Amino acid sequence: MESNDIDLISLRLFVRVASSGRFAEAARHFGLPASSVSRRIARLEKALGHRLLYRHTRAVRLTEVGERYFLQVRDLLDELDRAAEQVSGAAGQPRGTLRVNAPVAFGRRHIAPLLAAFQSRYPAIDVDMTLTDAFVDPVQEGADVVIRIGSLADSSLVGRQLAEQHHVVCAAPAYLSRHGQPDTPEALQEHNCLVYKGTRGEQPWYFRGEGEATFRVVEVRGNLRSNNAECLVEAALQGQGLILFPTWLIDGHLRQGTLVPILDAWESAGEPARHGIHVIYPENRLRSSKVSAFLDYLFEHAPRLDVRPE
Repeated sequence: MESNDIDLISLRLFVRVASSGRFAEAARHFGLPASSVSRRIARLEKALGHRLLYRHTRAVRLTEVGERYFLQVRDLLDELDRAAEQVSGAAGQPRGTLRVNAPVAFGRRHIAPLLAAFQSRYPAIDVDMTLTDAFVDPVQEGADVVIRIGSLADSSLVGRQLAEQHHVVCAAPAYLSRHGQPDTPEALQEHNCLVYKGTRGEQPWYFRGEGEATFRVVEVRGNLRSNNAECLVEAALQGQGLILFPTWLIDGHLRQGTLVPILDAWESAGEPARHGIHVIYPENRLRSSKVSAFLDYLFEHAPRLDVRPE
C-alpha cells in the first residue's frame, strides 16, 4: 500500500482505534479479526513513514504524529460522511457515529436513559458518549453535540437552551432534626455545608431575595468537598450536611422527602446569574441527519428537565 493510495477502511479503522484505545473495539465494530485491524494499521504506518500508535498490553495511545493525523483524518471522514448523507437524500435512515459529550451527573441521569429508545428508533446510528465535567470544545474534540450547564462564552458555535435550571438548598430530615433549619442564607455559616469543587474550584453559594435584582454570595464551609456531585448528594442523604444543587439532580429525593428544601424564600444559584442547560454544536453539524435526529429527540424529552422548586 503506497501513501498515495491509502484505502478508506484503514483510515476508519485507525480513527476507531484512536478513539477507543483498543484494537478489539475497532475489530468488533467493523466485524474483522483483531489481527486484521493490527495489520492494516501497521501497513498504514509503513505507507506514511511514521508510527501513529504506541501499542501496550491493555490499550494503545497516539504518538505525537498520530495525534495530529487523527484530528485531520477524523474531520475529513466526518465531512465525507456528511456529503454521502446529502447525496443519499432525506429518504435514507440517519446513520453513522454520533459523538455526544455531557457533564458526568447530568449525562448519567438524563442522557444515558434516552439512548436505548433513540437507537431503537434509529438503529443505523452508533453513539459514542463521553462524560466529563471539563469544558469541551466540540470542534477541537470532534463532538457532534455537547451538553453544557451554566454560562456560555461567546463562540462561533450554535447554542440552544434545553431547559432552565433551578437550584435548591436542602438536607436530610435527620440533619435538620439535630441542627435545626437556618432561617437566612447568612445562617448557613453555622451549618455543615457540603461543597462541590469542580475544575474552577469550589462552587460559591449565591442567593437573592424577592424583589432583588442581583445575587449575592454567601460564604459557606463544611467538612466535605468533592468534584462528584452524586457523592455529595449521598453524604447529604446520610445526614452529614446541607447541599446546594439543581433540581434535575435531586428532584427524586425532594419528592420522596429524603431531602427537605430550606430557605425557600430566597432564590439560590451556583453562579452569580441563573443559567440554563444548553446544547451546543458546530453549525455545519446541522447538515447531518444523525445530529438533527438526536436534537429532535432530545428536545422532545426536554420538558421533564425543567423542574421548579415548590
